[in-house]
Amino acid sequence: MSKTKIVPLGDRVVVTPIESEEKTKSGIIIPDTASKERPKMGKVVAVGELKDVKDIKEGDTVIFSEYGYDEVEIDGQEYFVIESKKLLAVVK
Repeated sequence: MSKTKIVPLGDRVVVTPIESEEKTKSGIIIPDTASKERPKMGKVVAVGELKDVKDIKEGDTVIFSEYGYDEVEIDGQEYFVIESKKLLAVVK
């Protein structure tokens, strides 16, 4: 089975989502009904032709806005396609 390669167009980045913890460090479980409108994290798997952002590369972990991406599923894997201006930070 061949692996599909994703090549983002223009100023976009493709990331695989990293699920956030469902409980706090002290062990308090956060219910699904709690507001989860907070930034998300993901691992960069492909980078387009970034003009304004030079320090993002494959393998980086990035933080992005809750509403700043498009979801796609390819070969059973979930990906987010994000415009580079929607990225908030790189986690080092």
